[in-house]
Amino acid sequence: QVQLVESGGGLVQPGGSLRLSCAASGSIFSIDGMGWYRQAPGKERELVARITSTNYIKYADSVKGRFTVSRDNAKNTMMYLQMTNLQPEDTGVYYCNVIGMQIGGPIFRSWGQGTQVTVSS
Repeated sequence: QVQLVESGGGLVQPGGSLRLSCAASGSIFSIDGMGWYRQAPGKERELVARITSTNYIKYADSVKGRFTVSRDNAKNTMMYLQMTNLQPEDTGVYYCNVIGMQIGGPIFRSWGQGTQVTVSS
């Protein structure tokens, strides 16, 4: 079993900043990739940013230059999303996603429970 816990969401005014964290735990042997997705009301879940074990990073066009995804080099099970210049269209539930291999071999893909980000004046 692999568990993911997100934190750091909240209410912020346009132009403000937030930092999200994702902690993975459980029977993890290795992690291949970690990513942030978000889902706005009435819309499908979309990729925000993703980082691989080799530090290849991909951002959605809408967040390039404003968001930064990173992993903790000491704790390979931690991921962060620094969000700056937040806009109302960034509002949504942000989910952490992790792909890797469990101890004993099974590949896993896990989702966190989500953290709400609301950008409003």
